[in-house]
Amino acid sequence: MKTREVARRYATALYLSTKDKDIVSEIFEQLSVIQKLALSDDKFLDFLKSPQVTETDKKEFVAKVFGSRVHPMITQLFVVLIEKNRFEHFLEIIDEFDRKVEADRGIGRATVISAKELTAAEKQKLTETLSKKLNLKIQIETEVDPNMIGGVIVLTHNQIIDGSIRHGLDMIEQSLQKVKVA
Repeated sequence: MKTREVARRYATALYLSTKDKDIVSEIFEQLSVIQKLALSDDKFLDFLKSPQVTETDKKEFVAKVFGSRVHPMITQLFVVLIEKNRFEHFLEIIDEFDRKVEADRGIGRATVISAKELTAAEKQKLTETLSKKLNLKIQIETEVDPNMIGGVIVLTHNQIIDGSIRHGLDMIEQSLQKVKVA
C-alpha cells in the first residue's frame, strides 16, 4: 500500500474521531508541535521506526514523553502506529490530517509542479482559478521539475490536473494511433 494511501486512512480515522469529540483544534495544534519536533530531531522518528527497538520500549517511551503532555487520542495514535509498524508514515499522516482540517475550514493546498519557477502573477492567477474551481481558499506550494518540457501539473489532495506539455503530446499520440491510414 502506498504511503499516501496509508496516511490518508489513518488521518481520516483520526479526523473523524476528533470531530466526533469536538477536539479537532486541540489535536491539530498538538500534532503541529509534534511535527515540528519530529522534523527538527531525526532521533525521535528514528527511534520509533527502528526494528531494533522493541514494541514495549517504544510504548514506554511514548508514555513517558507524551503521556501527560498530549491528548490521549494522540498517545493512542502512537500506540496503533507502533503496533502496526506504520510509524514510517507518521509525518504523512499529520500532513493528511492537516489537509482535512484545512478543507473543513475552507482552505485547500495545491502543489504546482512546473519546468521553471512561476512568477508572482502566474501564482496569483493559478490561485484564483483553483479557488474558483475547488470552492476553497487555495494555498499554493510550488516545485520546479527541470525534466518537464513545459506546462504545469497541479496536485490537490484528491485531484491531479495535468497541464504539462508531455501529457498533451501523449494525448496527441493516442489520438494519432486511433486514426486509420488507408
